[in-house]
Amino acid sequence: MQIAVLKEQNINENRVSLTPDLIKIFQRLNLDVLVQDGAGITSGYPNELYLEGGAKIVSRKECLNSDICLCVRIPEENDLNNLKQESVLIGILNPYENKKYLNTLNNKKIISCCMELIPRISRAQSMDVLSSQANLAGYRSVIDAAEQFGKAFPMMMTAAGRVNPAKVMVLGVGVAGLQAIATAKRLGAIVSATDVRSATKEQVESLGGKFIMVEEEEASVGETEGGYAKEMSEDYKKKQAKLIAETIAKQDIVICTALIPGKTAPTLISQDMVESMASGSVVVDLAVEAGGNCPLSELGKVIDHKGVKILGYANVPGRVAKDASALYAKNIFNFLSLIVNKEKNEISLDWEDEIVNAVVLTENGSLRLEQFK
Repeated sequence: MQIAVLKEQNINENRVSLTPDLIKIFQRLNLDVLVQDGAGITSGYPNELYLEGGAKIVSRKECLNSDICLCVRIPEENDLNNLKQESVLIGILNPYENKKYLNTLNNKKIISCCMELIPRISRAQSMDVLSSQANLAGYRSVIDAAEQFGKAFPMMMTAAGRVNPAKVMVLGVGVAGLQAIATAKRLGAIVSATDVRSATKEQVESLGGKFIMVEEEEASVGETEGGYAKEMSEDYKKKQAKLIAETIAKQDIVICTALIPGKTAPTLISQDMVESMASGSVVVDLAVEAGGNCPLSELGKVIDHKGVKILGYANVPGRVAKDASALYAKNIFNFLSLIVNKEKNEISLDWEDEIVNAVVLTENGSLRLEQFK
């Protein structure tokens, strides 16, 4: 079978779905690797590295006609129409936002696999693209904040006097939030964090952060079965907003990471809260692509609101594209190992496997996942 790596078309997407160092292990699955001309350039992987690894550089048309197509983001409809009938498409397909493409996938009888739907179980950790990419987003969010912040992070004692440490608050303690806490602590900041899930308290404190939350019974069940934060009641949201407002005015940097799968990101920081922060402070909104945790953030822009900088960078994992691509490619390989029968040289879907059941969106002309019907 042929497996092809598409060059990403989205202007904000710098990642690539396969890195040259993994070509050999993909070939162990009896897969011939095709790479679209220039697919890896924005990630730091030129054509020469793919050729040295044993891949063939081809046109986009040839890639679309392969048995398996790999992508980071779902291709546009014109490309989907040119996919080989009954082929496989694997990537972050975002069916919540891209329902318009479902008919095309069904008409072509494409087996479409949404990597962001990998279940949060131990056996699937090596395939979990959300976690691998969120880790890098959390790290990069602190680096971006430090770049925009006009002061040092750690406390410094000098002959001329003392430099006070930066105060960083992280809103949302998922994978990105935990990495943001760890990175800010490594840089010497005083870190606090909040989340609707009381179970995250121990994680925050293990990294040296201070945990702040609304002490309500509702918080004890503030997560879904998959471990994600769930939407809370209006009463809880009001209490949470009051707590954040009391804390945020004392912070130098606030990093927002709160997301609810399939829904608009919750608003956690109001305009009044931003205006309570000192001039020179920084807000990083990692949820901006899902509507944002701050109403003042704008996708792809750095906004200066009364002296407070609000960072709304698109695709933050793509700002460390080389590492993000390498981790993503490993996630893809681990999933492929589950569905490729190398002896028979075919795709074999085991519907008894909960990973396969959770990830395959369309197959044989049908939409499989109820939540998208």
